[in-house]
Amino acid sequence: MHIRDWPEQERPREKLLARGAGSLSDAELLAIFLGSGTAGRDAVATARDLLAGHGPLRALLDRDAKAMTRLKGIGNARACALAAALELGQRHLASQLQRGDALADPAAAGRYFAQRLRGRPREVFAALYLDVRHRALGFEELFQGSIDGAEVHPRVLVERALAQGASAVIVGHNHPSGNPEPSTADRAVTVRLKQALALVDVRLLDHFVIGDGAPVSMAARGLV
Repeated sequence: MHIRDWPEQERPREKLLARGAGSLSDAELLAIFLGSGTAGRDAVATARDLLAGHGPLRALLDRDAKAMTRLKGIGNARACALAAALELGQRHLASQLQRGDALADPAAAGRYFAQRLRGRPREVFAALYLDVRHRALGFEELFQGSIDGAEVHPRVLVERALAQGASAVIVGHNHPSGNPEPSTADRAVTVRLKQALALVDVRLLDHFVIGDGAPVSMAARGLV
């Protein structure tokens, strides 16, 4: 049965308009981008095939555009559309921070770090530099490590914060294991970073740990 023959309330586009994007499954969201399916398969069935063979969704979308073009059911145009949608999401989150929402809405910063770092195969430590009104000045990946950790040097963060003219910094790193729970080492390095930045009058506002699910804010846990 073609999607146009489905009950109207179950068609992905109609369902999105009636109930919001959050009501759609991963396959239904992906199907909207695909637009149509492969021979003998509608868009939702094709999306389910892609997720079954190359998923879950995060693993599928973590591929770069060239890698996605090689997957059956995607091709050049769809790969470009998906890559563009992901970049739009990142820029939307970045624009929130540029308006000064990094402190007014701390979750916005957590979502931004999650977009940039989640799903990376190795641990990456990054910093978001903010001006005196907590608007974003820049974002940098400072250190990369193994699947178990990345060595963090407070001196480098201090130097980069001063070079950016930052008044405050938010840092974050990913856990490739998917477990976002801060380790003892994560807590220790947070203390060291806060102390080092304080020597040059730069505030450490938060340290996010990115895994599966919601980012963990060390500030919310009283660790910053």
